[in-house]
Amino acid sequence: MTNQQQIKHLTQTAMVTALIIVLGFFPGIPLGFIPVPIILQNMGIFLAAELLGRKYGTVAVGLFLALAALGLPILSGGRGGAAVFVGPTGGYLAAWLLAPVLIGTLLQRTHAAEAQNWWRELLIVWIAGIGFIDIVGAVWLAVQSNMALPVALLSNLAFIPGDLIKGTLAVVIARRVRSVVDFGIPA
Repeated sequence: MTNQQQIKHLTQTAMVTALIIVLGFFPGIPLGFIPVPIILQNMGIFLAAELLGRKYGTVAVGLFLALAALGLPILSGGRGGAAVFVGPTGGYLAAWLLAPVLIGTLLQRTHAAEAQNWWRELLIVWIAGIGFIDIVGAVWLAVQSNMALPVALLSNLAFIPGDLIKGTLAVVIARRVRSVVDFGIPA
């Protein structure tokens, strides 16, 4: 890889990290029955995986999470600091780091990012992105909040309609961006 390609990949990674931060400016919607709000920031995680692939997508999300752990108030609602990683949302944050690897690997192996496979790409984001993040988040929520696992899993059903919309928007946006900008990064 040439220096020019490295600079291009790092610039794109920084831009997607910034996008995830900007999506955190939108306040979360509290549900009341669990201490986890509905947020827009997870759409940035899907976009990181789709635009940057598994390697650079994970770097972008990892950088974002590292900045949050250092105390920058970049999580939805202006939260930040290491305490959020052991709180009720900690499982969702941990899953965010692994989601680009999972999504990117499946996109690469199934060639779902190709033009004719947009339904396959959408299903990968819905299952490997939304499903994975919500299940890992619910498991941690159950442990951290001393809640029964079935109750935590059922409470996550409140996220599904919005997450499906965000996942769909992420696929549409990623496909449009890839048609205009050559990311040159394998999924």
